[in-house]
Amino acid sequence: MEDSADLPFRISTTIRALSAALRADSDEPASSSDSERSSGEPNKLWFKESSARNLQNRDFLSPASVLSKLHAGGQVPPAVAEHVLSARGGGALPLAGVELTDEGLRVRVDRAAVFREVLRSLPPYLQPAGVAVGQGGLVLNCPALYPRQSRPAPLSPDTLTLGQLRTVLLADHQAALLRKQGFSVSFCPVLPEGDDIIRFLGSLGVDWPTGPEGSANDQREEAVWEALRWSPHREPEERRSDGAEENGERPGGGAGPVRINLREAVQQKSLQGYDPNLGVCTVQKDSVYQLVQLEAAVSECKVPIATVLHVTTSQDEFRQQQVDVLWRVGGAQVTQKHIVCGPVKTPGSQLSASQYIQLRRAQMKEASEMKYGEHVEGQMWDDIIGVMTSATVRFELLSTVHSSPVTLDVQKEGGVSTKGPRGGVFVMYNCARLHTLFSSYEQAVEQGLYPEIPDVSQLDFSSLKEEGEWLLLFNYVIPFSELLDQLGQSPERGGGGARVSVRAEQICRFLVSLSKDFSSYYNRVHVLGEPMPHLYNQMFCRLQLLRALRELYHCALDTLHLPPVPQL
Repeated sequence: MEDSADLPFRISTTIRALSAALRADSDEPASSSDSERSSGEPNKLWFKESSARNLQNRDFLSPASVLSKLHAGGQVPPAVAEHVLSARGGGALPLAGVELTDEGLRVRVDRAAVFREVLRSLPPYLQPAGVAVGQGGLVLNCPALYPRQSRPAPLSPDTLTLGQLRTVLLADHQAALLRKQGFSVSFCPVLPEGDDIIRFLGSLGVDWPTGPEGSANDQREEAVWEALRWSPHREPEERRSDGAEENGERPGGGAGPVRINLREAVQQKSLQGYDPNLGVCTVQKDSVYQLVQLEAAVSECKVPIATVLHVTTSQDEFRQQQVDVLWRVGGAQVTQKHIVCGPVKTPGSQLSASQYIQLRRAQMKEASEMKYGEHVEGQMWDDIIGVMTSATVRFELLSTVHSSPVTLDVQKEGGVSTKGPRGGVFVMYNCARLHTLFSSYEQAVEQGLYPEIPDVSQLDFSSLKEEGEWLLLFNYVIPFSELLDQLGQSPERGGGGARVSVRAEQICRFLVSLSKDFSSYYNRVHVLGEPMPHLYNQMFCRLQLLRALRELYHCALDTLHLPPVPQL
């Protein structure tokens, strides 16, 4: 069992320890505390500071308004203040000081000790705390990728809409987050090998499963039709227009359609959150094909399936609810939930997914040529521009809460800047700056200008006085593990309705915020100083911090399937 003293620091653990210490000998009535606990609302006694201004003098604050409820007149007894200062617990940050001010009780962390311990043992801060193998399986189903008879043309990058592309990228990102948490994740549908859509998705870093089309699907389709024909929710047979009785055979077999009363099924199964307009549905071959793919994905999974998540556009939500209920009518027992994405709007233009990617790639290449000129040639630059295009697209489509609409500027003259806080390009640019920094340092070591970076245990981190240094560790490196924990929770816990929400936009926002703060710090501080021994300790401390930041970038970008680029 892991020693509690060796547990990684956690913001939530620290707040719990501070709260327990502050409640010691408080004047608050027990009934009030019990009421708060029974209501499930967290007791917000402490707030973590995050702004550079507030971090100059405190890391956590218990506001005066809170103190006045706990202690008469808001006067914290010295004994309680001592309890707070000595607050402990596995993963609680060590404290350096407690001070009662007009704003409240403020606490300062022992920053040098925290720098040393975090940078000495970084891996736990770059992965979910609760990761465990064998948590179960999930199937992420993207209706946008199914062939449909109703489509005027076969599924291709030119027929895929921007809204549908958004659902695919969201499913891909969600899968990466869930896998980090220990879930086994499968995609549905399996697409034909060598299909254009596979190459298109691959250019965006999406590794979608492929397979040959065989006779097994025909056998499964027959089984699905059979289950629906014998469903108790099938509508009574009606006379055909030629006067012959329907015999219940599937379309194409010389008989009329199979009609299922979905509203009746929803009511009988007590399903919540489904569209009240679900009524009698005539089963289409498209729906049966999707059910076959879903059943195959569930049956072929090597671990028990916890949930099937249908990731769909708001325009297709009604149709996907029909497929959901049809599957239940056919006997499916698996939990089904729907992640519904808002529309993608392009004022003044109508672009397919393929045209949108082509536009962004051309803009990215133009921006690179303006900066680097004739050097933007060859396979290396093709790869860099491809990654940057993917980053631009993913941040544009995923940085907004998935249920909200996204509005894109797709005017050709808009261009894509390689600088400025504009989402994916800005993030990748700052990640590349770290690569450049360490390349410069390694070259200087080879030239004999600097020694190798010593072990963390040999450094004195009290030399890190610049406000941006603690901000980068406290706001980004330490909380990242808990962010992954929150984002990697199985969406089936979202309640009893049909829809569930995920917070996939949080990684994009985290990376943009990190890049703004890192850029501000990096523009102020000259990390690689003069090669003088008395300056080495501070330089090495900074390099250890920025090395951790580089790893943090890589881990966060990996959830978006974006590899770091060496330059931009």
